[in-house]
Amino acid sequence: MKKYKRHRDYGFFDQDIRLSKLSKLGDPLEKLKEGIDFELFRALLESRLEKVAKGKGGRRPYDYVMMFKILILQRYYNLSDDQVEYQINDRMSFMRFLDLTISDDVPDSKTVWSFTERLTDLDLVEELFALFSKELEKLGLIVNQGKIVDASFVEVPKQRNSPKDNDKIKQGQGNQLWKDLPNKKRQKDIEARWTKKGGQNYFGYKNHTKIDNKSKLIETYCVTPASAHDSQALEKLLDPSDKEQELYADSAYVGQEQILEKYQVKDQICEKGYKNAPLTEQQKQANKFKSKTRVRVEHVFGFMENSMGSMFNRKIGMKRAETVIGIINLTYNMFRKIQLTTH
Repeated sequence: MKKYKRHRDYGFFDQDIRLSKLSKLGDPLEKLKEGIDFELFRALLESRLEKVAKGKGGRRPYDYVMMFKILILQRYYNLSDDQVEYQINDRMSFMRFLDLTISDDVPDSKTVWSFTERLTDLDLVEELFALFSKELEKLGLIVNQGKIVDASFVEVPKQRNSPKDNDKIKQGQGNQLWKDLPNKKRQKDIEARWTKKGGQNYFGYKNHTKIDNKSKLIETYCVTPASAHDSQALEKLLDPSDKEQELYADSAYVGQEQILEKYQVKDQICEKGYKNAPLTEQQKQANKFKSKTRVRVEHVFGFMENSMGSMFNRKIGMKRAETVIGIINLTYNMFRKIQLTTH
């Protein structure tokens, strides 16, 4: 039996009707577009990215704010450069978020890649993150009533190297490898590292964050290879404004008394038991109390992993990883800002 679908002639307002249905279904990009003033970033982007004109002619660059919004799309939906080009062309919600119509040109994957590279070369993502953080402070969303630090893995595509090559990479001699195979060398991430946690192996980098206890907004972050111990990034995360505030962390940060004293923060780090010195009942109860606050940072990483699916990086090298992870953290803060101001 032949099946039929309901059909009617295409109308002038059909696109608006379809977008209205997407709104009723809860398009997160519409909430992001309405809740974040992306024009906030325009002056910084244009001042750093504008090139000196080299004579007449040449195609005008795509709008920098629109390109920046494409990177936010990438991180929220965990899309490659090729995938984001396809999805912008395919999805009405993406076009609405970018203020594009069906008749507008869509940046191709190479343009997206090039724009990301320019941000990376200029270390611009860190400035964009700081700019948005100032806006959050103006809104009173960062309340400075305690801080939480923790780290999460951001994996990269696994490398298939020989044991000999891996030994050289660990010794910092990765640049000496594959000199006669430049195309292969470009695909090798010699700055990412392997590590094991909870019996599971990870390859890539770590996203170290300090969040505001009350708002769960990320205040600062830094990036290291996955093999770096969590506590190694603690001093990079703290600053003088943390003085006299409680600092919550898991037992991986035990033994950092000098850093805590330097920044005059109140130690709320969970204590660690040892083979010949197990935790006392009093210490266990204290850890339980501290963990009720410390666990809030898991909500941050949970949103990134589940709602964003972004704890994966396709780029190669530490500097590009810093760009990707910075945009992941910035994207999270944008959605968290919307949650805080609409409930």
